[in-house]
Amino acid sequence: MSKAIVLNTKFENSGELVLPANYEEINKHNLYLYVKSYLSSLRSNTAAAKTRAQVSGGGKKPKAQKGSGAARWGSKRSPLFVGGGVTFGPTKRNYEQKVNKKQKALALKYALNAQAQNGSLFAVDSIKLESGKTKDAVAVLSKLNKRDTLIVVDTIDEKTYLAFRNIKNCYMIEKQEVNAYLIAVYHSVLIEKSVLEALTKEA
Repeated sequence: MSKAIVLNTKFENSGELVLPANYEEINKHNLYLYVKSYLSSLRSNTAAAKTRAQVSGGGKKPKAQKGSGAARWGSKRSPLFVGGGVTFGPTKRNYEQKVNKKQKALALKYALNAQAQNGSLFAVDSIKLESGKTKDAVAVLSKLNKRDTLIVVDTIDEKTYLAFRNIKNCYMIEKQEVNAYLIAVYHSVLIEKSVLEALTKEA
């Protein structure tokens, strides 16, 4: 059974929080489908090239049909000419991939469970840093001893945001921004206990 590590106010290990047993049975493929959909939705979708129908000019036939001994030229917009259209060039398309709500929920459960199994899911009552100092935020992260950390809070207050914003190996989000991709992509997750309980209750 997977367990989140509970930290005290000094961010030291003080216990464990057991995740629901059914998290163990979730198929990894749900996370794969969600991540694939999430990354597809981030594509800018701006690549485009003009076809011969969209290129300007080329109304007049460039030269006579017969008599030159060369090939027939019908339009300067032909893909054969410099300045002509592009054959089979990129066009705007829809990259979005639909994922069902139930699969999104399963993906989030799987990601949380995977972090817990790796011993990198940390729960704490509050992550607020009243000092607003970066050195205090660095001290918190150093106690976790992980490569990078996703910090999940109920609401971000200004002092805590200022403390963590300049640290490159962490990212802070609010409860409503949580998704399976962010949980999975970071090497550890530091989450407020109330948020974790709400997520496990919803999922």
